[in-house]
Amino acid sequence: MSVIRLPDGEGRLTEYRPRAEPVPLAPGRAPLASRVVFSAAHVVADPFADVAPDDPAAVDWDATLAFRRHLWAHGLGVAEAMDTAQRGMGLDWARAAELIRRSGAEARATGGRIASGAGTDQLTGPGAATLADVRAAYEEQLAVVEESGAQVILMASRALAAVAKGPEDYAEVYGHLLRQSAEPVILHWLGPMFDPALEGYWGSGDLDAATGTFLDIIAAHPDKVDGVKVSLLDAGREVALRRRLPGGVRCYTGDDFHYPELIEGDERGFSHALLGIFDPLGPLAARAVRTLDTGDAAGFRALLDPTVALSRHLFRAPTRFYKTGVVFLAWLAGHQDHFTMVGGLQSARSLPHLATAYRLADELGLFPDPERAADRMARLLAVQGVDR
Repeated sequence: MSVIRLPDGEGRLTEYRPRAEPVPLAPGRAPLASRVVFSAAHVVADPFADVAPDDPAAVDWDATLAFRRHLWAHGLGVAEAMDTAQRGMGLDWARAAELIRRSGAEARATGGRIASGAGTDQLTGPGAATLADVRAAYEEQLAVVEESGAQVILMASRALAAVAKGPEDYAEVYGHLLRQSAEPVILHWLGPMFDPALEGYWGSGDLDAATGTFLDIIAAHPDKVDGVKVSLLDAGREVALRRRLPGGVRCYTGDDFHYPELIEGDERGFSHALLGIFDPLGPLAARAVRTLDTGDAAGFRALLDPTVALSRHLFRAPTRFYKTGVVFLAWLAGHQDHFTMVGGLQSARSLPHLATAYRLADELGLFPDPERAADRMARLLAVQGVDR
């Protein structure tokens, strides 16, 4: 396809010439050496299921697991059943538990690294939860993740945010869970830009006070905390937190705005990665980290810095709808045969937003088959009334 017309959000159509050739990004199963890198992976919906947005999610398990094998083939770890997989936004606990079990079995079969989210999202309905309910829900999910063979990621809990009266309640719940965990876990601090229900997490709307509580919990159980996953979109705050972590506790950046500089680090340390943007960027991100493995920080930044514009676009406010762009790019890249999402969230971003995502991704060379990506983009545009 020589030219495609893309809407710009102002009612105008602008001609764009797609790239002719892909950027070769061959798989490389050798482990990444200098950083631990997880891609938070999306789920693929079953497009033929007759379901409404509020119905239990219908998942295409074959395509979902195939995408995880794609990430493992490039040497990345998979962060399973996280917010990128639409936990709390279309994927209920029953389907999440099945996802954790299936992905855990696939990881064992293929030798892939996997960590899975344990939360409290089975606590639904009109009745108010108690701290005991929150603990029990976490324990149920913790057991499922541990039985699957995955590393545990203790996710932030909407139910805990709603019922906790202060920092002491967070310390009680997390202390209880960390004492009984079989192996060191990753603690996840997800900011309210990703989930408004998590405002005031760790018992305070003051981020300095919240950070103090978070660090106190870690300091009380350093042998049970592998690392922390920080998703606040504030690079300075992440660096400050990273420098205060106990020795041996990793910081996994979840900052989809500043990840190149945070992963590169400075003379006082660096962040590992657990990122939703590494779902569409998986092969390129793996190449960048392998470049960093050789000591070539400039080469690492040369590969990863140009991707930030796409990431900032996908994760722009309202940030929680970034999953729509992630799944859209997976469709264009050929990882699935349709642009359908659980919960009907394919409608959560505008046509101009998707068109810009397509252009930015194509300019980066993310599509293995640029012609197929352009054809799929053109067909989506045609459905919306844009003629070729």
